[in-house]
Amino acid sequence: MSNLIRPALVMTALMTLLTGLAYPLAMTGVASAIAPAAATGSLITKDGVVIGSSLIGQDFTNPGYLHPRPSASAFNAAGTGASNLGPASAALVSAVKDRRAAYQAENGQDAPIDAVTTSASGLDPDISPENATAQAARIAKARGVDSALVQKIIDDATQGPFLGLYGLPRVNVLETNMALDAALPPVPPAATN
Repeated sequence: MSNLIRPALVMTALMTLLTGLAYPLAMTGVASAIAPAAATGSLITKDGVVIGSSLIGQDFTNPGYLHPRPSASAFNAAGTGASNLGPASAALVSAVKDRRAAYQAENGQDAPIDAVTTSASGLDPDISPENATAQAARIAKARGVDSALVQKIIDDATQGPFLGLYGLPRVNVLETNMALDAALPPVPPAATN
């Protein structure tokens, strides 16, 4: 009996070390060498302080910034997920109607679909170029600049499909808001009264 148990225990320990420790460490090392920014979470820093990740959406509500897609998890990265409401759900229809009205009141434009629906993760870091462009006039007004300047920053931040084939054009909200701050500093609150 022991000649059956001992090899089984040795093999279990060996495979645990191999697949649970050696392989993950090797893959982390390879990822760190090939794509160091992505391997550490694509963190974005400002003045030496981490302010977010280019892969995780954040809630921006100030009128001088791009606003992200709605989040079903209130931008809580620990509890991400979709609402799981179907297209016939009265709650979903009501939420989309409310978001559409709020978007139109805030931006004076019709709301693109990604402005009124949540993503599957609830933390989508990107919005469509149409959504970003519809917000340009509001941002320009809040910053006291011409909307063409804001639109240029949005255009420069627009990324095309991966390899020119996969996905849709997109605008990363955090990175674009940082570019807005760098090029067009926000108007101080006291100056807007």
